[in-house]
Amino acid sequence: MIIGVPKEIKNNENRVALTPAGVAEFKKNGHLVYVQKGAGENSGLSDEEYTAAGAEIVPTIEAVYDIAEMIIKVKEPIASEYPLIKKDQLLFTYFHFASCEPLTHAMIEQKAVCLAYETVEKSDRSLPLLVPMSEVAGRMAIQEGAKYLEKPMKGKGILLGGVPGVPPAKVLVLGGGIVGTQAAKMAAGFGARVVIMDVSLPRLRHLADIMPANVTTVMSNHYNIREAIAEADLIVGAVLIPGAKAPHLITRDMLKLMHPGTVVVDVAVDQGGCIETCTPTTHENPTFIIDDIVHYCVANMPGAVPYTSTLALTNATLPYALQLANKGWKKACAENEELKKGLNVANGKVVYEGVAQAWGLPFENVDSVLQN
Repeated sequence: MIIGVPKEIKNNENRVALTPAGVAEFKKNGHLVYVQKGAGENSGLSDEEYTAAGAEIVPTIEAVYDIAEMIIKVKEPIASEYPLIKKDQLLFTYFHFASCEPLTHAMIEQKAVCLAYETVEKSDRSLPLLVPMSEVAGRMAIQEGAKYLEKPMKGKGILLGGVPGVPPAKVLVLGGGIVGTQAAKMAAGFGARVVIMDVSLPRLRHLADIMPANVTTVMSNHYNIREAIAEADLIVGAVLIPGAKAPHLITRDMLKLMHPGTVVVDVAVDQGGCIETCTPTTHENPTFIIDDIVHYCVANMPGAVPYTSTLALTNATLPYALQLANKGWKKACAENEELKKGLNVANGKVVYEGVAQAWGLPFENVDSVLQN
């Protein structure tokens, strides 16, 4: 198969979808890899390293899309890429269709085969291609939140860990999954007083067992959330419903319960956000203020630490990408339930129910597409 790796062009997206080590694995399996010139530069990976691993360097993004049978990316295509995508071309990347209607319609119209990292799912319901970036984003949420609590950043002027004689900040984490767990651990390591909420009692029991003493677990419900946000200095939204929009746990009217300078970091913003007032921002302009509350809503947080993120992402995606290349997408998905769940759009049809429901589109069973 011919593999294409374009340079990411979303604002301040510095990651790349494949490392030179990944290129070498594709070559070992008999595939051709074309990498756009400079695709890995912002992740500290040079064209010379890709060439040494066996890749062909091509000068433009148009050349990559034109030659490749499978495009491997990090973030969803943006509008300028839509016309470059060919019928039956396989795209393997983060899509988050449920938060972007124009992207959904564009991929349907182009009749592309869209396999989304974020909905590849194991039998235990874990999401293996979200885990590494969720780990990065959860840790970064505290790193960025601590920065924006500073007064020059319009925050409260509170040091996350406090100092002797002065209490530390209060951190509220909504969601006890990978992002929430990493955020809580990071905040606890800083010395903050942390509350982590989830709707699953078994999950809360697990978190209570593994977290340090400065982390408290609380059942997530409307009453408890309203109580907690009134006390919190930093709030991290870490809620995920695979392939669907995140629910709004904090609504616009609830902002008035918070103290001015409170910081909210919505890691779920690429799935629509779990805080109603959050809309996606970029690393260039990461924050905005509504009702004196600082909102940090960068949709590609791991893009700020591209070296770490690129290596972590390739470690997770490469085994799946090799299956797709070795067998073709239909056979690979038919034989691997995890990959099958990653299919969102194929041959002009929506084959992931959460995406169809998000935009009121017809839903086609994925098995019917695989059998055609």
